Amino acid sequence: MSTPLTPGAAKKALGQHFLFDPSLLKRIAASGGPVEGRTVIEVGPGPGGLTRALLEAGAAKLIAIELDDRFADGLEAWPEATSGRLAVVRGDALKLDEQRVIERAGGSAPVMIVANLPYNVGTPLVVKWIKAGAWRGDMVLMFQKEVGERICAAPDTDHYGRLSVLAQATTKPRLAMTIPPGAFRPPPKVDSAVVVLTPLPASDAFPHLDALETVTAAAFGQRRKMLRAALKSLKGGPEALEAAGIDGTRRAETLTQTEFCKLAETWKRQSAS
Repeated sequence: MSTPLTPGAAKKALGQHFLFDPSLLKRIAASGGPVEGRTVIEVGPGPGGLTRALLEAGAAKLIAIELDDRFADGLEAWPEATSGRLAVVRGDALKLDEQRVIERAGGSAPVMIVANLPYNVGTPLVVKWIKAGAWRGDMVLMFQKEVGERICAAPDTDHYGRLSVLAQATTKPRLAMTIPPGAFRPPPKVDSAVVVLTPLPASDAFPHLDALETVTAAAFGQRRKMLRAALKSLKGGPEALEAAGIDGTRRAETLTQTEFCKLAETWKRQSAS
């Protein structure tokens, strides 16, 4: 018999919305590919529904990062925690050094990250993981649908922006499924989406993510303006635009991934000289 899920009401301050449908949780666990034999990090496991699905799918080592002591206490009582297959880490995922956590738990990289992310920290967490090193493998992340659409968006579309460019610099994202509010307890006010982010080969991943983050923040910070005006807020921005051969009358949402990477690389090179 499976260990009972940990009871506890969702806390609004932590952005908690829980899933309990076993068949849906099984689909989410499998949406990023086989889990069997892998090290998996789960953030915000809550009562443990997705945790159970990942263990049943064969995760060799599951590292559950939980800020809420109620649920961390419950997970530590599971047999898998006693045996060492489930490692419960208490803390804020935004502040943790995942590589150190993996080493302490006896996990092996690259790890899969699977998480039903609290709405209030979903975007900063995915940006942190996009910029992570070789320890990070595939990611299966649940956000409010609008954030998922932004991650997967193509140039010249309504949802294309800084998050699209950053995510697609190191991963190939796809929207795996949409989940209606009624599937959660308590139900959120909007649809949610499961996004799978598959790492790009090292030869295709853009290495200068800090520069790309800076350039896209300036470019999309005033997205209604032409790029030559938007980039005035960035020291050396207009000069980098000209050196990269990009028309300054264009707007940020029209630039392709390749053009943004070229602009960021040019800006970084000129800033260092």
